[in-house]
Amino acid sequence: MQVKEYLNSFISYISVEKGLAKNTTLAYKRDLESYFEYLKKHFLSLLEITEEQIMDYLWERKLLKKSAPTIFREQEAIKGFYKFLFTEGHIKINPAVQLKSPKLEKYLPDTLTIEEVEKLLETPDLTKLKGIRDKAILETLYATGMRVSELTELKISDLNLDVGFTKCLGKGSKERIVPIGSKAIEAIENYLKVREGKEIERMKHYLDARRKKAEESLKKYWNIRKKIIDNDILFLNPSGKKISRISVWKIIKKYARKAGITKKISPHTLRHSFASHILERGADLRTIQEMLGHSSISTTQIYTHIDRKFLKQQHKKFHPRG
Repeated sequence: MQVKEYLNSFISYISVEKGLAKNTTLAYKRDLESYFEYLKKHFLSLLEITEEQIMDYLWERKLLKKSAPTIFREQEAIKGFYKFLFTEGHIKINPAVQLKSPKLEKYLPDTLTIEEVEKLLETPDLTKLKGIRDKAILETLYATGMRVSELTELKISDLNLDVGFTKCLGKGSKERIVPIGSKAIEAIENYLKVREGKEIERMKHYLDARRKKAEESLKKYWNIRKKIIDNDILFLNPSGKKISRISVWKIIKKYARKAGITKKISPHTLRHSFASHILERGADLRTIQEMLGHSSISTTQIYTHIDRKFLKQQHKKFHPRG
């Protein structure tokens, strides 16, 4: 078998049999392709590599200023790949079996203050369909703490707005139930009413009928209208298709600029803000772990550092000798 065939077999295995998330699978594929390039450059054999030579590769990645989480993921990809080759009988000795995971640096994720979140959520223009949709996107991200990939896959049939919960499909196709706050419910209901009602005709302005023949433009409009009404995906782009992760990222950046927020911001910032804000108000880690969909409590524990930082700030601000 060629290197490419080994890689394709491994990717198929972790995707289909192990059920790893699409983004994780793609990241592992990129990591292994970089590793293979290194082997080729140094005239090393994929099937006759030693543990020491793999460590040399990881050390080189460190010298290239790759972050600890990136190197950890690359190492996990290599370990998983060689375990697969060993299990399938392509190698007699697994050179990666004793590889030790590097100690990950602890870092505090970027978060917004409650005041900054409020500014961000109030920025969309609710006189426009796009603004109504964007408001619902921002409210949902902050209310649920879900990942942007989970948001883009969210279906109308997943929602139970009367009860205030939604189903969410997380990493590794793990399903969880997440509560939605009243503000997010209101924003989603408003969006659905506009999306499915008579006001859907506002979509016409995306077609720019003045530049097209009227008949073709009208036909395109009705096709898009049908796509929107029939689509179970909650958040759609102007063409009636599922909104992309990049589009959500751009939406958040745009409204952050308009709100005068200068911090580095992304969809994950709202997830981090959600977790830190409810922790500050007394939620326990197990509850937060469940809502965020973390498989390990250790991942959730990063937010205790944020909480301690918040407490220190409050002490300094309000204590007479802080």
